[in-house]
Formats: sequence, structure tokens, C-alpha cells
Amino acid sequence: MSNKKFEILTRETLFQGYFRVDRFKLRHERFEGGWSDAFTREVFDRGGRAAAVLPYDPKTDKLVLIEQFRSGVMAAGEYPWITEVVAGIIDGNEAPEDTARREAMEEAGCQISELQKIANYFSSPGCLTETITLFAGRTTAPENGQLHGVSHEQEDIRVIVLDAAQAISLLYGNKIRDALTLIALQWFAMHHTELRSRWLVSDVGTPII
Repeated sequence: MSNKKFEILTRETLFQGYFRVDRFKLRHERFEGGWSDAFTREVFDRGGRAAAVLPYDPKTDKLVLIEQFRSGVMAAGEYPWITEVVAGIIDGNEAPEDTARREAMEEAGCQISELQKIANYFSSPGCLTETITLFAGRTTAPENGQLHGVSHEQEDIRVIVLDAAQAISLLYGNKIRDALTLIALQWFAMHHTELRSRWLVSDVGTPII
């Protein structure tokens, strides 16, 4: 691991709206020694921190995903309704766990009783400030096809309830187009058996199969 220095020479805000775009002029120490030349990078600030959760019902062995319109996918020229996990921006000093529970209820009608942390990572470190804390969340799966979302945020979200095997087949069949959902389903595919067994342990410690 490196322990190198960098220097910000200038910082200019190019756009300030719901999101912000800054242009940095900077330089940093090089692996071979010395310093790089000064160079510029634009950085997109979309609010800093986000939390996401993959709701899972161990009793029925079902996962809860959502489907919604995404303008970034539209702008890329592809079909803009995509299948995702629940996610949202962390409000102020809200804990990531609280955000995950709030968003699960708002977007999927899921009450989360237990959380398993999967990862904390930068969504696109070359140009975004955003970090995501990702969880699996224990829930009771709602009815498939329910509609949710916060109306004043223009959210129009459809709930997709799938058997665990069906959801994993979407992953292996290259049907998932969102990186966050890929990470969540890859983790779930590796930990499915252990997670279900642990979440189904009864009060006396006997697994319920």
C-alpha cells in the first residue's frame, strides 16, 4: 500500500445544482519518485454517501429487487428501466443502517429486521466522490409487483420478488446492468447457504430448513 502525498493547486466549481461538478488542478508523488506534472480532473459530487440493501426472506428463500427508470442509462442510449437493489442517499448524520432500513420501506415496502454488512466502497473512484455502504437485509418478502416510491421525488418503482436461484441466474446470465446490484448478488451467491442457515436458527439454536 502506498503512503504518498498530493497537492491541490486550484479548485473551481463548474456546476452547482442538486449535484456539483468541480475541476481540480493537482499533482501528486509518483511511484518512481518525484512529482507528476500538474494536471486537471473534473469530479462529480452527488452527495457523498449512500446506503444500499438487498432484502432477503430466508423463510421463503426469496430476494427482493426493484425496477425503475434511470436517466443515466437513457442518456447512454440503452433501455432505461433496470433491475436494482434498494439504495438511497444518506441524510445528514443518519447512520447507513438507518438509511438502508428507510429506503427498503420507501422503495420496496420491506421492513428490515436484521442487517449483514457486505461492503463499503467507492462507486466510481476516477470521477465520483460517492461511497456506498451495502448490506443484505432480513425481511418478509412483499407481494411481487407492488408499486412504491416517494411521489415528490418522482419515484416510480416496481417490486420484483424472485426465488434466490432465479436471482442468481440473472447474475450468471449477464442480465444485471447495475454495478451495485452485481456486487450484491455476487456476494449473495457466495454466502446464500450460510446466510439462510444463520438467519433461520431458532431460539434453541436448531436450523429451520
